[in-house]
Amino acid sequence: MAKTIPMIITNSDILIKAKDSDDFITFEMPSITPVPNIPFYHLFAEKIAEGQYYFKEFMKENYGKKLGKYILAIIVPDDTSKLESIFINEFFVNSGACKAVAQMPMALALSKNDSSYVSLSKSLRNVTLEYIKDREVVVKKHYDLNTCTPEQILRDAKVLHIDMEYDDIPIYINNFNLNMDDYIEMGDIISKRAFLQKIAQIDVEKL
Repeated sequence: MAKTIPMIITNSDILIKAKDSDDFITFEMPSITPVPNIPFYHLFAEKIAEGQYYFKEFMKENYGKKLGKYILAIIVPDDTSKLESIFINEFFVNSGACKAVAQMPMALALSKNDSSYVSLSKSLRNVTLEYIKDREVVVKKHYDLNTCTPEQILRDAKVLHIDMEYDDIPIYINNFNLNMDDYIEMGDIISKRAFLQKIAQIDVEKL
């Protein structure tokens, strides 16, 4: 049976669970110069073969040469587009560093116990508000970083879905990137450490 390796694409790098512990190690592609407001992995497209080679070598160093028995469980930012999702999947599955890949947005990993909740996160581009129910994104709204306000988002969160009018739905603030200071009073904070603990034991069957 294939084994799952949790992996997170953050605002600035890629975190991969260590083989023999719940710690996460960082993969950074050489010769990548960040561009403001552009996800760093977009630059992988300029050096696909080179990037795949470095990633495979990184995985071999940390997981051994028999990489074909692993599935990468890739956690991506909540504002990842469908086209970006396709690129991410294709880049890693064709790197030769795994058997297959599975992908899930961060919002779906914030809680393992609630049947429904609201997620709030921030990337380099957007603030994203989502209503999650039964492990599916039911409603998603993106806000411009330069124009949105916490007051506006809090108002929207209260009417994001009709369920909000009848049930006490928790709001989780994804502070993985340590960039949610303006929103800490809106709900329960999920710290970087707490998030890593939640996905350290993730299984593809749970995605």
